[in-house]
Amino acid sequence: MTPPMRLAPVIQPYAWGSPTAFPELFGTPATGEPQAEMWMGAHPSAPSTAGGVPLTELIARDPEGMTGASGPGLPYLLKVLAVAGPLSLQVHPSAERARAGFAREEAAGVPADDPARTYHDPFPKPEMVCALTPFHGLCGFRAPDEAAGLLESLGVTETAGWVETLRAGPAAEALREVFQDMLGDAAKTARQAVERALAGRAGRAGRAGAAGAGGELAVYADLARACPDDPGVTAALLLNHVRLGPGEAVFLGAGVPHAYLGGVAVEIMGNSDNVLRCGLTTKHRDVPELMRVVDFTPSPPHHVLPAGAGGWHGYHPPVAQFALVRHELGEGAAHTVPGGVPQILLCASGRVAAGGLALGPGESAFVPASVPELRLAGAATVFRALPG
Repeated sequence: MTPPMRLAPVIQPYAWGSPTAFPELFGTPATGEPQAEMWMGAHPSAPSTAGGVPLTELIARDPEGMTGASGPGLPYLLKVLAVAGPLSLQVHPSAERARAGFAREEAAGVPADDPARTYHDPFPKPEMVCALTPFHGLCGFRAPDEAAGLLESLGVTETAGWVETLRAGPAAEALREVFQDMLGDAAKTARQAVERALAGRAGRAGRAGAAGAGGELAVYADLARACPDDPGVTAALLLNHVRLGPGEAVFLGAGVPHAYLGGVAVEIMGNSDNVLRCGLTTKHRDVPELMRVVDFTPSPPHHVLPAGAGGWHGYHPPVAQFALVRHELGEGAAHTVPGGVPQILLCASGRVAAGGLALGPGESAFVPASVPELRLAGAATVFRALPG
């Protein structure tokens, strides 16, 4: 095949996905079922294909030409997320914890397809999302005083002990104690009281609107309706709520708790499937291991500001696995991009000529490391994934 190679992505029909977002944005066929994630890459569980051949196989045939010094495999996975309901409250492990956890489960003989398996590979999974539409989610721990104030605004007496602990500090220790307590069986009565109070706040402020406790609590009221009797609803009150406009990005490193709640975004991550969950899901939860992985340091969301000019917008988070460039091409414009590394192109809107290949909305291509440079021309928004 002549590069760049057109990719056939894998669409994941997870329950939280939107049945309409991809058809509306990309003109792809609607199935009547949720379409949650569009995968572009060489993840072993769902590799894209080029010319009917899995990208994993094409890389294995010619690792030097396909991935070069970034190999032996592709270090990142590119996705588009269409979020219509909350994703699980989750964290990803560091490289050290991923290696140790994978080795431990391998030694114990836990089958690779066991739903109760926690570590599916020995790799970390840092990730970054860049919004295509207004997008929002939960990301990292609030300052303890802020979390205490949000709990107090519910007017629920059962949260008084948590409020006192959060205000007593030290910050990380207080957040650890309260977070763990919120997820435990003994907190069921308090969680039910919190959910009742949240139900009473529903509709008082728009999820993207008013500042202050009222607007913030509307987001958690949505969670309570979507995930009734789930410990993650109460635990989520400890996390920052972040909103992204189109083109804005946020990075999530190892141990940062998060849950995406709504909107469409491009996501790029380490090529791993290690997810530790504790709530907002019916999937396997491993709270003890998650508690060993979570970073309880309070911090605002890590926004990644794009750098560049002339229609180039580069997003460079502090990891080696990936970076992302957004190309805004006006009519008649062209960008010549350097090669030498494995890259994936995604046309988000418009039409672009990439070398000898034409891409429309939602279409993607793989550019092997052996390609020295590539010319992009047309009126389009194009995302380019590459190693960091």
